[in-house]
Amino acid sequence: MSLVQDKILLLRGKVQPYAWGGHHFIANWLGTGNTQHQPFAEYWMGAHPSASSLVVTRNGELSLHQLIHDYPEEFLSTHVRQHFNELPYLFKILDVKDMLSIQVHPTKEAAAKGFHEEEAAGITLGAPNRNYKDKNHKPEVMVALSDFWLLHGFLPEEKLLHVLQTVPEFAGLEAIFKEGDYKALYQHVMSMPQEEVNEMLLPLVQRELERKKNGKLTKADPGWWVAKLFEGSDQIDDIDRGVFSIYFFNIVEVHEGEAIFQGAGIPHAYLEGQNVELMANSDNVLRGGLTPKHVDVPELLKHTAFKGVEPNVMKGEEVSPAVTAYPCPVPDFGIQKIELSTNESIESKASSLEIWVLIKGIANFEWDGKSIVAGKGQAVAILPNDKFTVTAQENTLIYKAFVPEAE
Repeated sequence: MSLVQDKILLLRGKVQPYAWGGHHFIANWLGTGNTQHQPFAEYWMGAHPSASSLVVTRNGELSLHQLIHDYPEEFLSTHVRQHFNELPYLFKILDVKDMLSIQVHPTKEAAAKGFHEEEAAGITLGAPNRNYKDKNHKPEVMVALSDFWLLHGFLPEEKLLHVLQTVPEFAGLEAIFKEGDYKALYQHVMSMPQEEVNEMLLPLVQRELERKKNGKLTKADPGWWVAKLFEGSDQIDDIDRGVFSIYFFNIVEVHEGEAIFQGAGIPHAYLEGQNVELMANSDNVLRGGLTPKHVDVPELLKHTAFKGVEPNVMKGEEVSPAVTAYPCPVPDFGIQKIELSTNESIESKASSLEIWVLIKGIANFEWDGKSIVAGKGQAVAILPNDKFTVTAQENTLIYKAFVPEAE
């Protein structure tokens, strides 16, 4: 018999103070303030062992990770336990003030192989040069909470050729791309000696700084982000080769309520803005620059999809007047947006453990003659169960994470 008698429980996530995060958005949303002036980069909701959420039960606040371990059928459902044996997703709110590292996520097969190889080599899980923290893939989807900017995949061939032909410093790179392909070009710039990187990029950085200062750039221009990287620097020494990626990748603007999915092999980097992010329950990241963390170029190149990409920005598909879905081609997770007007209700049913996070408003969750109220900055964990009703006490915006039912 479970210690937990209720099917819907308040859930408390964990703030991650990564240096690239903003100081206000998440703190204001949570209503906690930020007297220490720490960066509030991510708010994690899930059962990741390194930062499990707590759920508020009649027995006090308990670790969701531990509860799933102790009561897997009750918390996950039979299907999810059999297929994943854990909560297969991690749900987050992000506030990106400074751009994140250029990164690629491996496939599930590659992650398992890399994990076993690093284990056999005796590289500890916490080692700074560890690439594979677990055996899982890390596909992810983000839905914008504001105008959000990111890098996503290589530019289509014509657009990349235009960049190579019009940026003076890249004059010698066009031939490498034409004779080889995306991989030949990227391998060349990512493997160049640092002195050559500096020689090629210094005049480019200086020119972009001047252009941004004179108002000649917008966020749609690579130079805007390059200038942002170096603004305020007294001296520009070794230039991060991640700068090449800013010119070679698609710069994508995602408006509030729009989404983009990022599968294995697609190189990407978040640039600026706030979003809701949902991913497989993994911490496997292969980095290629714009970060003080471990960069492993050979490993990155091994798992990158070297092809031009036309970014697919999803507007969402209407499930009902109140519910919008963002289809993702993975079995690990699904995400929906729920918008309710004052006093509007919807009925729902959870076939897996669901996490509902309130971006704004207040909602009452009712089931089996019981109820719980959650407001802006709060989340609830909903155990697999029969129907429940959600009623908005004011205009309310909710995002929900779940595991899709088996086909």
